[in-house]
Amino acid sequence: MILEAFLLVAAALFCIGLFGALTQQSVVMLMMGLELMINGIILAAAAFWYFLASAASDGQVIVVAVVTAMAIEMAMGFAVVTAIYRAQRIDMTDSATELEG
Repeated sequence: MILEAFLLVAAALFCIGLFGALTQQSVVMLMMGLELMINGIILAAAAFWYFLASAASDGQVIVVAVVTAMAIEMAMGFAVVTAIYRAQRIDMTDSATELEG
């Protein structure tokens, strides 16, 4: 495959994620949109690494570190959403704006 094909798929993932993040009111769907956006960025970075500097292993390390950070971030986000839902039965972003610490 060629670099442009990977970048096209990455751009499509990012755009679908952006649309999902901007249009959904459910917190879980919002986080899924953010996940798609990050996956698009990771795919573009991995494609650039593969086609431009595949001899160096720096790109692989960066991609693995970003995927690990993304997994941790999403797990923490879902834990916060679950805690908010259990405490106050709020699962929409409009209702969550009324929370005060």
